[in-house]
Amino acid sequence: MPQLLSIVLALLLASCNRQSENGPGNGDGSGITVTSWITAPQQGIMFEKQDDATEFFTTANSDPTIVIDTTITYQEMDGFGNCLTGGSAILLNKMGQTERSALLRELFSPEGNGIGISYLRISIGASDLSDRVFTYCDLPPGETDPLMEQFSIEPEKEDLIPVLKEILTLNPSLKIMGSPWTAPLWMKTNNASVGGSLKREWFDAYALYFVRYIEAMEAEGIQVDAITVQNEPLHGGNNPSMVMTASDQALFIGQSLGPAFREAGIDTKIVIYDHNADRTDYPLAVLADAEARQYIDGSAFHLYGGSIDALTAVHDAWSSKNLYFTEQWVGGPGDLAGDLKWHVENLIIGATRNWCRTVLEWNLASDPSYDPHTEGGCDRCLGTVTINGNRVKRNPAWYILAHASKLVRPGSVRVSSTLQGNLPNVAFMTPEGKKALIVLNTSDVKKNFNVRFRGLTMPVSLHGGAVGTWIW
Repeated sequence: MPQLLSIVLALLLASCNRQSENGPGNGDGSGITVTSWITAPQQGIMFEKQDDATEFFTTANSDPTIVIDTTITYQEMDGFGNCLTGGSAILLNKMGQTERSALLRELFSPEGNGIGISYLRISIGASDLSDRVFTYCDLPPGETDPLMEQFSIEPEKEDLIPVLKEILTLNPSLKIMGSPWTAPLWMKTNNASVGGSLKREWFDAYALYFVRYIEAMEAEGIQVDAITVQNEPLHGGNNPSMVMTASDQALFIGQSLGPAFREAGIDTKIVIYDHNADRTDYPLAVLADAEARQYIDGSAFHLYGGSIDALTAVHDAWSSKNLYFTEQWVGGPGDLAGDLKWHVENLIIGATRNWCRTVLEWNLASDPSYDPHTEGGCDRCLGTVTINGNRVKRNPAWYILAHASKLVRPGSVRVSSTLQGNLPNVAFMTPEGKKALIVLNTSDVKKNFNVRFRGLTMPVSLHGGAVGTWIW
């Protein structure tokens, strides 16, 4: 009898453990609370939380099945977001306080209607989406300043810094990456804002420029988590821009920038490359330099050329170094159906499945004429939002980001999820222990499929071209 009692108690305990793991319910898995958010442009569904109940069951069916396995883990996520260009900051700062506050809450808070942007990339000096070209050490022709005695971030105190401070009050844990489009012109081989390269005689001065920048931003209460050494170092045709070869980047980091950061006690991450996936030879060459490698956190990528799958080869070669996806534009006037499908497949899903810790869309905001931009800068870059005075229009990047930024919070870890035909997907475990699955239906017709987790099956469907995020 005591033995029989022990068996009964063991069975009851096992039953309780199963219910504790799956939530309260009747044993069919329906106790797991699942919420979903859908964007289906053809049906006019615009990132809407679904009211219909989604449940897990013990029974299965013959539809394609995406299997989630949280015991297989990959990279931790730093966040999803945008590039807060100088032009974006100008437009935001011109808004009325009430309207700007409402927009910033929508963009940076995950609560309510917010989409929870958690990572921003900003330009160190001007980008081509600033209203003019400038650096933090502009001098008259013929003058030099190797000790950075005339260094000043004063040009950012009108728009960028006030906007950043307001954003940080909403999300103090927001991470910021800085990227230069050009060095001060007196440091360059052509003394011009377009093209040219950094003279080796000014490597140490330029390293000090980065140090002064990080210190000056910190004095404003803004922590710069990471910098890239040069935006698009193989593209010298933008305004501003600067060409930097892989060998020069390795030399600059190993002999100047890394030692300067170490001497100044700066722990801001140094990230290399920051250009397209078709030239993975560049970051691989820089990482092959042992002197530079000791200071490098990882490599950053854009996707104006190449395939996102190429990034995994960089991870496999240097698995201790991180990968970041730092820029992709949406060309105006935008096409929600086409842009949503391409960006979700290649960036939200593709970049994260290929080890990236961030996914950043390009400019946060533009006006109806795609301004501001420099002379020769991008004149068709569509912002995540269009700002026209105090009026705001959501654009494709808003919906692209929302499916990840709102629900896959910083600290989430990518976990294993199987691929099925026209249903590219990516899964995460959030810091709270929830599971988040993002699925895209790349076909033109509605697809029924299953999500399988710990022996339970959830039948779901997506319209053609639709994106869904499920969280439980």
